[in-house]
Amino acid sequence: MTVFLTAAFSYLLGSIPFGFILIRVFRGQDVRQTGSGNIGATNVARSSPALGLLTLVLDGLKGLAAVALTRAFFPGRNLLAGVAALFAILGHMFPMWLKFRGGKGVATGLGSFVMLAPKTVLVTVGIFVAVVLVFRRVSLGSIVAVALFPLLAWLLRDYDGAPQVLALMAISSLLVIAKHHQNIRRLLAGTEPRFTMWMSKQV
Repeated sequence: MTVFLTAAFSYLLGSIPFGFILIRVFRGQDVRQTGSGNIGATNVARSSPALGLLTLVLDGLKGLAAVALTRAFFPGRNLLAGVAALFAILGHMFPMWLKFRGGKGVATGLGSFVMLAPKTVLVTVGIFVAVVLVFRRVSLGSIVAVALFPLLAWLLRDYDGAPQVLALMAISSLLVIAKHHQNIRRLLAGTEPRFTMWMSKQV
């Protein structure tokens, strides 16, 4: 019962579509009709860099909040914290409010993982930044960083000594990568667009 309640609460928290809401409120548009059609920070930033940054922060905070609140209510229950992270990410990816068509889970995963594996997050953020600076493709940076995350968490022993938490983080990472399937196809075809914040379209 506790696992079910944690999963349900975390899913609902993760499913809040901040990118969709912000563009609707401040631009009167449907972010799903522009750019890549995604509700995440990168696509939001194509319409407004400021709203894109705010989306990134809010999407990360909902993942962080899901894990933090679970730990506050159930201290010492590391497995529940891992469940909270996974379902917050699932909520972002498949929000019931948008017919289960959501984002790719990178920011929400980052916020969740900060609470579970902070040292690994620092390393993977560095990897993400380096890849984006070199290749100018946010999707590639996200995919590489997320793919390396479980391995780095294992190498750094950064999972609270609970193999189940490491397994849940690995499942979360695989889901995020799977959500990037279109980006992966475009990267392989050489058609993935480059992203430069200061060149984003202002509307």
